[in-house]
Order: sequence, then C-alpha cells, then structure tokens
Amino acid sequence: MRRIPIQIFRPTPADQTSPFVHGLPPEPIKGRGTTWELAHRFSKDEREAYDDGWGTLEQSVQAQPLPPSTQVFEERVKTILASNDSPDIGFDLSINPYRGCEHGCIYCYARPTHSYLNLSPGLDFETRIVAKVNAAQRLREALAGSSYKPTMINIGSVTDAYQPAERRLRITRSIIEVLAEHRHPFSLVTKSAGVERDLDLMAPMARAKLAAVYVSITTLDPALARLMEPRAASPERRLLTIRRLAEAGVPVGVSVSPVIPFLNEPELERILEAARDAGAASAFSIVIRLPWEVNPLFQHWLEQHFPERASRVMARIREMRGGADNSSRFGERMTGSGIWAQLLRQRFQKASARLGLNRARVELDLAQFRRPACPPDLPAAQASLF
Repeated sequence: MRRIPIQIFRPTPADQTSPFVHGLPPEPIKGRGTTWELAHRFSKDEREAYDDGWGTLEQSVQAQPLPPSTQVFEERVKTILASNDSPDIGFDLSINPYRGCEHGCIYCYARPTHSYLNLSPGLDFETRIVAKVNAAQRLREALAGSSYKPTMINIGSVTDAYQPAERRLRITRSIIEVLAEHRHPFSLVTKSAGVERDLDLMAPMARAKLAAVYVSITTLDPALARLMEPRAASPERRLLTIRRLAEAGVPVGVSVSPVIPFLNEPELERILEAARDAGAASAFSIVIRLPWEVNPLFQHWLEQHFPERASRVMARIREMRGGADNSSRFGERMTGSGIWAQLLRQRFQKASARLGLNRARVELDLAQFRRPACPPDLPAAQASLF
C-alpha cells in the first residue's frame, strides 16, 4: 500500500477554512471512508455541479485527482476535560486529544463535530486532523484546581486517541503520564493496536485499579472492515491487542459498536465469542446512530458498496428509530426502540451471559488520586490559589 505522508501545520487564520467542492461525490478510493466533501449544516454557501455546455462537468467527473493526503494542525486548547450529562454514558468527564480521525469510519457519530471548525464532516473529518498539543499541561492544571473532585475520566470517547498521528505526536501518552503520576483512574476506548505502546504505563495502573481499556470490534470480516474503517487495525490485529492487554493484566472489554442491520449485525455473537477467547472480560454494544451529516454520508456509502441491500438496511434502522433515520432521545439513542432493538438487546445479553462476559464489574479506585501541588509555569501568586 502506498504510504500517505502526514504533514504538520501550525495554522494561520487563512488555514481555518477549507474550500469545499460540492456536487457529485467522487468514486471511493482505497484508504478513505468517503471522498465526499459534504457541506456542513452551518455552511453559508451551497454549491452544486452545473453543466455549462463546454464539457466541464463531464471532465470533472472523469478526472482522477491524487488521493488526499492527511494534514495535522496543531492547536493549543484552553481546556481539555469535557463534562458529560448524558444518562446513557457511564463516565462523567472525557478527554479527546484529537479532533477528526484518520481511521475514516463511515459510521462515526463524531463526524458532525467538524462542522464547528467550518470543515466538512465528510472528507475533511478524516484528512484534516486537529491535535491538542498542550493537552497534558491543561490536564495537570485542571487536576490541580481546588474545586476538582476525582471522577471517572474516559479517553477517546469521540475520536480515537491512538489514530496514526499519535505515533509521532504522543499526546495521548503525555496525558496518561499525568494521570499515572497523580494516580487518577481512567478508561480508554480504541480500535487501534497503538494502545500496546503504552502498556508500560497502563499495566502498573491496572494492577492498582486505575486503568481499563475497551477495544472496538465491529466485524471479523477483514473485507468489510476495510470498507467501514479503512485506516483502523484489522479485526485480527484488534483481537491480538485484546490478548496482549489481558496478558499484561489490564482489564479489557470489547465494544461491538455500532451494530448495523444486515451488515455486521449477523456477527454479533461471533464477535463476542472471539473477544472472550482473546481475553476480554466485559462487553457493550451500541446500535448505529446517524446524526446530522452522518446520515447522507452513510446512505451514500451504502449505495456505493452495498446497493443490493441499502434499502433493506435503512428500513430496519428506521424500524429501530421510530420511523426516522435517527433519534437523539436519551434512553433510546444508544439502543434504539421497538421489537428489533429489543431482539438485539436480548441476543447481546444472552450471548454475554453464555460466554461469561460482564460477570464482574471493573471498579476503578478514585480514592488514590493525589492532587498536583500546583500547575506548572504559573506565577507564585497564582500558584498559591491552588
């Protein structure tokens, strides 16, 4: 496979916007979840292809542009801890070292967040990555605050903390170093084998009940995985990651998410069994969500790769969403509703029980937290406030 270079940019105001090319989405290319620079919901302008009579439209469709390279923009953030008030999620705070994700998962519910950067939730989401380079510093400052009380922190709940840019930038590792230094527990969700690099930090924390990892496996079919998650680790490699985490003593679970009817849904029980055999002790599952711009992106992807079953897939999704393509209601958005959603839950629960998954809940120990003396690089007068 041809290597796509990662370019590092320090953004100027001119770099904050991306020129969109709207119209017919290009044909799929290897290594990208979508090639569609779909306009986002905040776009002031909307463009569409137009035949001017000079063959311009035909030429643009036939043109074979170079595969888009990945650009990584550095950002210095003011805060790194994001609070969560959703009753559907089992943690209070989250850390996401990156905006956007090069894994390119077509179903990713985080794609619409790129709209806030005036970037496309389509191609831009997986090719224009924002790296929060001062994340560790901001985390240390947050932990040092006198009002901070230790609570459950999850890393990578929105975009993968071990996507390819992490190999060079090591932002996620610097965050875990801060958490390890101050004995703050955390959980982490990833579909990358890159998490194994930081076992030297995680394994001792896990023994002290300070760390747990969940590996996302959506399918055991490598061909389907390449279409749905083109730059993520292969299913076999993720199972190996589960095995290595478990052998190192890290509590590890599997996330069979998202469940997509008639695509990966028939594999539900087999994924759980393979993860259990590799060493997973717990599991959870989420039904596919199609918020905002994810909906047209996913449906276009379905028509490209599975035209013979696209309508069937969408019909079943709507049955689980009260007749709509998506539902954002608490209590339903992760599980769906109706008979088919109930059937999926029953299948998951029965398979988990049969395989011995979720028998023991992983309890991380918040009592070990040691507050930093003061944030670094602060004047003495300010440091005295902490």
